[in-house]
Amino acid sequence: MLNWITDVITALGYFGIAFLMFLENVIPPIPSEVIMPLAGFSVSEGELGLVGVIIAGTLGSVAGALPWYWLGRWLGTERLKQIVDTYGRFLGLSAKDVDKSRHWFNKYGSIAVLVGRLIPGIRTYISVPAGLEEMVFIPFLVYSTIGTLLWISFLSIAGYFLGQNYALIATYLGPIGKVVLIALAVITVGFLVQRAIRGRSPR
Repeated sequence: MLNWITDVITALGYFGIAFLMFLENVIPPIPSEVIMPLAGFSVSEGELGLVGVIIAGTLGSVAGALPWYWLGRWLGTERLKQIVDTYGRFLGLSAKDVDKSRHWFNKYGSIAVLVGRLIPGIRTYISVPAGLEEMVFIPFLVYSTIGTLLWISFLSIAGYFLGQNYALIATYLGPIGKVVLIALAVITVGFLVQRAIRGRSPR
């Protein structure tokens, strides 16, 4: 994959970076931790400009987040409630849980989107609950762009200063995404088990 990413950036320059970052959000296995540090390395080689790299990466990444947001809007809270009411009982979930999550997101959604765009493992998927809870599009776009800009800038500048050692970024950041996903899975399972125990306890 690294050779392909390198070829795309070499051949297409800024457009290639934007294209790859769009794909990184739509197809998560393509890691931004490889794309942007490599782009930063290209800057250190004099092939591209740092500002242009950051702008291209940010635009492509934000564009890639939009399909997930609109997927959430299409699914919608009411449709999600119907799905939960139909199948959620097997997991101890109900429409009330959807309402609770909606209340939480309405309270902290802007910060969740901004911070979520900085965390490997969930930066792509944070757009889905934003769409589900019908977060107003402009604030979503603004906070998503801010978080993305910070993430892209960090990766690009790190790649610039590390030079030929840019691959170290993916080496250190890659496991973080896996840890985050595992932690979320553990929390989810714990929540479901707790709900199941409460549901079986005598009232």
